[in-house]
Amino acid sequence: MEAGEESEEPPKEVRILGSELVETYTVYIIQVSVGNHQWIVKHRYSDFHDLHEKLVSEKKIDKNLLPPKKIIGKNSKSLVEKRQKELEVYLQTLLVRLPLAAPKVLSQFLHFHLYEVIGITAALAEELFHKGEQLLMAGEVFTISPLQLYAVTQQLRQGKPTCANGDAKTDLGHILDFTCRLKYLKITGAGGPFGTSNIQEHLLPFDLSIFKSLHQIQVTHCGAKLIKGLTTSKHTLATLSVQFSATSMMEILVPEAYEFDQWEPEGASTSCPVTAVIPTWKTLTTLDMSHNSISQIDDSVKLMPKLEFLDLSHNDVSLVENLQHLYNLIHLDLSYNKVVTLEGIHTKLGNIKTLNLAGNLLERLCGLNKLYSLVNLDLSNNKIEQINEIRNLGGLPCLEKVVLCNNPLSIIPDYRTKVLAQFGDRASEVCLDNIITTEKELDTVEVLKAIQKAKDVKYRMNNSDKKITEDSKLSAASSKSNCSSLTVHSSSPSLPHPVSSSQGNHE
Repeated sequence: MEAGEESEEPPKEVRILGSELVETYTVYIIQVSVGNHQWIVKHRYSDFHDLHEKLVSEKKIDKNLLPPKKIIGKNSKSLVEKRQKELEVYLQTLLVRLPLAAPKVLSQFLHFHLYEVIGITAALAEELFHKGEQLLMAGEVFTISPLQLYAVTQQLRQGKPTCANGDAKTDLGHILDFTCRLKYLKITGAGGPFGTSNIQEHLLPFDLSIFKSLHQIQVTHCGAKLIKGLTTSKHTLATLSVQFSATSMMEILVPEAYEFDQWEPEGASTSCPVTAVIPTWKTLTTLDMSHNSISQIDDSVKLMPKLEFLDLSHNDVSLVENLQHLYNLIHLDLSYNKVVTLEGIHTKLGNIKTLNLAGNLLERLCGLNKLYSLVNLDLSNNKIEQINEIRNLGGLPCLEKVVLCNNPLSIIPDYRTKVLAQFGDRASEVCLDNIITTEKELDTVEVLKAIQKAKDVKYRMNNSDKKITEDSKLSAASSKSNCSSLTVHSSSPSLPHPVSSSQGNHE
């Protein structure tokens, strides 16, 4: 069961694990635990003293509760060990006497505002109370952590008062008002344990249904399968970016697919029985799912009829499929995947203008020869060896930029001019490897074209001579055959008829 789904508040515990000497003073190492989450806080005695002064003033805590100061021998081993136990009892007593939401000074001392649900939401609410309206007016991107979203989600599930510590500035309502109107959101998790805690942010579930007006969202280092409520932004979202978080496109775009065996996008005509009709991402034009562990371009692309820009770079995709459903797609980045073949790619990318296939496993380019709208093409860092493969690009009428560097063919002598020569009369219009074609290269291309033309003429002449020779042989053979036939027919009537011996006997 997830934290926050239980009926009771997870227990808070505190222990002092030890101490360390920093310069001339002793620092105590405090371990704080709330449920399954724990973290480390370090404080010197003077920090405890400042905390106690504020609690005595604000919460009427007994001023004798804190162990007294020592000036002589304050860093001695025996005193440090004795004080460590006394300070641990002091903190445990505070948690017992303040069982609900910790006062702000205690929350900050124990870093509840960084790691504990109520402390996190209170700190976020107060921040938005002061700056929320200004951020919304400026139209800036608001950055929030998965842990903060987890805390808000858990507090909403608990159904407890929205202002736990009695301070109106920390009311949860400030968060809900802000998220309802926010347009640009960035959720950034930590790659490993968060701060000094054992909290792994990519394992935390959270709900995004509190956001009602999002136009753009970026998600990094989260658990895609644990994100709920993203689909509530289908009617407003124009740009979606998910990185270091997903193992499939479907878990982000169609989380409902895990509940239904057969589904179709709304408006689709189908003769097959379906168990669910899924609303489309009506306004989504840009999807960035680079740097994930995606191995397939799945059926979820059907739900993005207006998508123009798709980035799936740095994944494990091996086959270009299902993209025929994206009628408006003009920019596709499949760089640094595992694509081996481009056979039939023109049937899936009819209107593509920019195509990045760098860092794949391509040896052949057949399939690209019918991408007539293509303007920019990156094929760097593949396994292309033969110059002849470039002929698949030579007839593309709109192609302006081609990148082929770091392929085996790029070490061929006169590589640039040999590649440019494949474009014929358009050689001057093509920029190869981000280097503008020089006049000298164009002159060399003209020479290569002339040589090739001469070879073609010679080849045709040889073929023509060969054909004439073969025709002559065939004609001669035909004449000889006809002569033989005539000789046989003309001599046949003059041949004497054989006389049988029986006729002679009758005479």
